[in-house]
Amino acid sequence: MLLKQAEKRDKKKGLNIIIVGCGKVGMSIVDQLSREDHDITVIDNDPQAVQTVTNLYDVIGIVGNGASFSVQTEAGVESADILISVTGSDELNLLCCIAAKRASNCAVIARVRTPDYSDDTAYLKGRLGLAMIINPEKESAREIARIVSLPTALGVSSFARGLAEMVRVRIPEPHYLHGKRLHELSRELDGAVLVCAVERNGEVYIPDGSFQLLSGDAVTFICPSRGAKLFLNRIGFRTNQTRDALIIGGSKAGYYLARMLLAQGVEVRIIESNRDRCEQLSTFLPHATIIHGDGTDADMLREAGIETVDAVIPLTGIDEENIMLTLHAQAVSNAKVVTKINRIMFPEAIERLNLGSVVCPKLIITDIIVAYVRARSASKDYNIETLVHLFDNRVEAIEFLAEAGSPVVDKPLKDLQLRDNLLVCCINRRGSILIPGGDECIREGDSVIIVTKHAGLRELVDILA
Repeated sequence: MLLKQAEKRDKKKGLNIIIVGCGKVGMSIVDQLSREDHDITVIDNDPQAVQTVTNLYDVIGIVGNGASFSVQTEAGVESADILISVTGSDELNLLCCIAAKRASNCAVIARVRTPDYSDDTAYLKGRLGLAMIINPEKESAREIARIVSLPTALGVSSFARGLAEMVRVRIPEPHYLHGKRLHELSRELDGAVLVCAVERNGEVYIPDGSFQLLSGDAVTFICPSRGAKLFLNRIGFRTNQTRDALIIGGSKAGYYLARMLLAQGVEVRIIESNRDRCEQLSTFLPHATIIHGDGTDADMLREAGIETVDAVIPLTGIDEENIMLTLHAQAVSNAKVVTKINRIMFPEAIERLNLGSVVCPKLIITDIIVAYVRARSASKDYNIETLVHLFDNRVEAIEFLAEAGSPVVDKPLKDLQLRDNLLVCCINRRGSILIPGGDECIREGDSVIIVTKHAGLRELVDILA
């Protein structure tokens, strides 16, 4: 059933995209892609969910089974560029993608969360012809694991295939960095890191060398992945190795995170209220300590060691519980706490709660999909490697692949007419991470990381004014 026909655009700038599933992830993807001039059709079995999306965005809504050939045909799958299936069922998502591949030549993306399927990602992509398999829980666990490895960081994002890291910290008071200008800091550190964004009193800056840091600033810097701890240690931040972690909730995300932390040599304890799930986790994670009990009970948390562990990660699946557990952990311990929140509806309120490190699965997945869509819409060579939104979507960090013939290649950065509020902050050249100065040139084959307040950049040439 066609619920709403979007108005025809005078000129099609983007792609024809079908999104199956109007849940939290689907809504987040629609929200972002609808800003970028794509023609979007959404499919869901729930008429109310489709109605909500079509009321909020200029999209076509269809009520029906996304795996049905007739429903996909009504959605225009034969002329679609991309189909993204993000329903709550892994099997339905895979089936939707198989049906779309049989009916058209569009690229297909499936959300798959079950560990059994996730371990077979390469096989499924190859056999089913999927462009991408995305796993919100696994990607969230990966980001949490990165944050736990740098306890003083508010957030950590990976670029250049893990060779570079973008790290966000807040400058305490008093501190060595207070009053320091960035050109002074660069000289002292021999250009080992680059400060690429600063948030102060709700305002975000893409700083130049004259910018002066102050206590209370949220500072984002980029450096080679092995250099983050060295830099933080040099400026007086705690960089102790996390020895043990308490995960509250034995969800899929908890399982993935535990597996990653155990691989890093971290002692892991998991509190889970469901006895059957505890038995499963004991089988899957023989080196972790599985505790059967109520993770929201203060006495249970005390017995599990919340007052002494190095890291506490609430993963209950209920945002309100995760927030309360974070506040409790901050009150009774000095642990690094990472809060997983599925719906960030009131970012200002969350900011005032001072939760520290917050991870939102739907936003992580949305960034991955938007990076793919932008790359595909810009060039047949798909030259966007990574995209991360920072500071409540006010800043984008994008990794582009430099192609032969690009106007920005083989010219010193100081001679390029770059957009304002944009910074070329890192170059990956055949595995070597460079923090570029004005005399550095971008070479063919480099991956180039830029930070900007401009939204929607699709190609490296878009950095030019």
